[in-house]
Amino acid sequence: MVIALVRTVILYLLIIAGLRLMGKRQIGELEPSELVLALLIADLAAVPMQDFGIPLLTGVIPILTLLCLTTILSVATMKSRRARDLLCGRPSVIIRDGRPDQREMRRNRFTLDELAEELRVKGYADLSAVKYAILETNGQLSVLPYAAQAPATAAQLGVMPPEPGLPRVLISDGALLPGALAGAGRDEDWLREQLRARGLSSPGQVFLCTVDETGKVCLIPREAVG
Repeated sequence: MVIALVRTVILYLLIIAGLRLMGKRQIGELEPSELVLALLIADLAAVPMQDFGIPLLTGVIPILTLLCLTTILSVATMKSRRARDLLCGRPSVIIRDGRPDQREMRRNRFTLDELAEELRVKGYADLSAVKYAILETNGQLSVLPYAAQAPATAAQLGVMPPEPGLPRVLISDGALLPGALAGAGRDEDWLREQLRARGLSSPGQVFLCTVDETGKVCLIPREAVG
């Protein structure tokens, strides 16, 4: 039982390290080579995790080999355009001037139903409103509408709204984060004043408290557990 626990923990930590090496992108946004790597690592880890007769190194060594290989390939794709095109592919223009490019759609096996669905997700129900739609190498569809169909910006409207500040979490689920408080240029006396102003007496009563660069405070009390 202990052996099973230790083997599982080791392989789990190794897989987590491998996924961290691939960056912070979500699974749906992985490049083809990264998705293949994730599937292979999961498959290699499952065998020694279930079969105790197989040495642990049988799974660890191939996983480490794959991680080294993906690191080498990542460096190669950064330095070589040809390697990047070969491993990651190139974006495909699916719509040009409001008309689907049928050849590109066939090449990418992208159906009209999938195109319509992706456009609806982006907020466009009419093909004629789209100047370009680009199928990116990670499978996501980027939509560039005609200028007349694009939402107006504040600059175009002649409005100068205040710049948004980056919120910093000070209290998370009742736990005070002293480092974040100091990083925001605040102290505990200031925080206690904010709590008292909202009828609260301690950070333990707060579910979330943030403050941004403009000094705007967002405070959400914890709900009573029934």
